[in-house]
Amino acid sequence: MRQRTRWFVAAAVALALTPAVAAVTAAPAAAESNGGVRVMPLGDSITEGTQVPGGYRIGLWQRLAAGGYTVDFVGTQFNGPSSLGDHDHQGHPGWRIDQIHNNINGWLATTTPRTVLLHIGTNDILQNYNVSGAPGRLSSLVDRITAAVPSADVFVATIIPLSNSGQEAAARTFNATIPGMVQSKVNAGKRVHLVDMHSALTTADLIDGIHPTANGYDKMAATWYRALQAVPGSIGTTGGTGTGTSALVSAASGRCLDVPNSSTANGVQPIIYDCSGRTNQQWTFDGQTIRSLGKCLDSPTGATAGAKAQLWDCTGGTNQRWTLNSNGTISNAQSGLCLDVYGNATANGTTVILWTCVASANQRWTRR
Repeated sequence: MRQRTRWFVAAAVALALTPAVAAVTAAPAAAESNGGVRVMPLGDSITEGTQVPGGYRIGLWQRLAAGGYTVDFVGTQFNGPSSLGDHDHQGHPGWRIDQIHNNINGWLATTTPRTVLLHIGTNDILQNYNVSGAPGRLSSLVDRITAAVPSADVFVATIIPLSNSGQEAAARTFNATIPGMVQSKVNAGKRVHLVDMHSALTTADLIDGIHPTANGYDKMAATWYRALQAVPGSIGTTGGTGTGTSALVSAASGRCLDVPNSSTANGVQPIIYDCSGRTNQQWTFDGQTIRSLGKCLDSPTGATAGAKAQLWDCTGGTNQRWTLNSNGTISNAQSGLCLDVYGNATANGTTVILWTCVASANQRWTRR
């Protein structure tokens, strides 16, 4: 009984610091956007940055900027200092897993993230809310996210330590279930990744036994950053190759990647043609897919050098994931081959194929 009493006292303190609410009541803040890869920081007060407004998002933003990544934090919430270049987030003080679950579809529909950073479960423990059921609730939340945004990378963190020994024991038990849950999603073909956040901090990094100090939040930022860098496309690539719509211009000819006759038929093969600015020469990169006219640039399954590049209905498959490399090449995640103008030709109408990446001029592209 004494242990139960300590739990409820700690929960009361936590709720005083991070008042829980059951639904979004404030109008969404005006979103900040730089056109970069859309990343949603998702969770509770630790995402919001209680005690240190902006929390881990400050250090993460600074690392992303220093690394040359163009990233757009998204969410209906907004806070943090001027040193945080983008204040949007989806952190809700005091919220449990079930409360995030009940609201997530609306947020995802509004913000359409490419990448989700999820740290949630602390309040389930602090509020002693059916703690044994928390792993199942987390699994259901991840399923809901991946169903709503199947092409997004979802990074699921273990929760950070808690100073109260009983709560910390519960946190460790909860955390121990997360690797297996994440692996089950991966086995099902979902883009879910484990982030060991618990090991990144100690209780010495907590300002109040629950929330990190500024240094603790920065340790979280470093951990998120390493995890993101390890997953190609989750934050785009360095050198300004974030999301956005532009023409793709061949270095060899100065001509643009073009959908012939603006065809939307599956299997149509792109060509190069004089740049016109028309919609059939506009390509949208979201950090993963390259799209034009509502279709995805596609590498045929099992493609080898010489296979055609093509447009196809977007499926979320690895054969439709591309990386815009710093040397100007565009490589496919499944085949490893690069977009290549056939035969090094420069004439209008030359087809674009897939070939072993050599970074020759007919494989280099610029966005404009």
